[in-house]
Amino acid sequence: MRNSDKQERLVKAFKLILKEEKFSSQGEIVDALKAQGFDNINQSKVSRMLTKFGAVRTRNAKMEMVYCLPIELGVPTISSPLKELVMEVGFNSALVVIHTGPGAAQVIARLLDSLGRPEGILGVVAGDDTIFITPTSNITTNELYASVCGLFDYSH
Repeated sequence: MRNSDKQERLVKAFKLILKEEKFSSQGEIVDALKAQGFDNINQSKVSRMLTKFGAVRTRNAKMEMVYCLPIELGVPTISSPLKELVMEVGFNSALVVIHTGPGAAQVIARLLDSLGRPEGILGVVAGDDTIFITPTSNITTNELYASVCGLFDYSH
């Protein structure tokens, strides 16, 4: 079997394991992959894969903290239907704040983070339905607010 085929099988198995939403440690993920015949897997490789695919720890239906994949694996783009998820945008002298539908903040924050400094975004912090955006020193929060509203066709 070619190396790329092995890697593809590993990635597919890894994603299926995370979709089960029952693994709370990297060691458990290693053991599950080894049980499927991936002998060369270790904790550091699992850690790199979790980072690469943007996996997060969250509570499953049983309220256990487990690893899972985000809803969208790629960085969303402006043409994505994310505009519909933005409920409200506001700002003060320090931050721009976006309120989203439940669970949508992470996806939108990922988009904003990818835009970064060229768009005047120093940093982004997101919860479940709220995003805090800090502007760079060369842009005011009012200007960043207008820019963010423009990204999501939010009338301000």
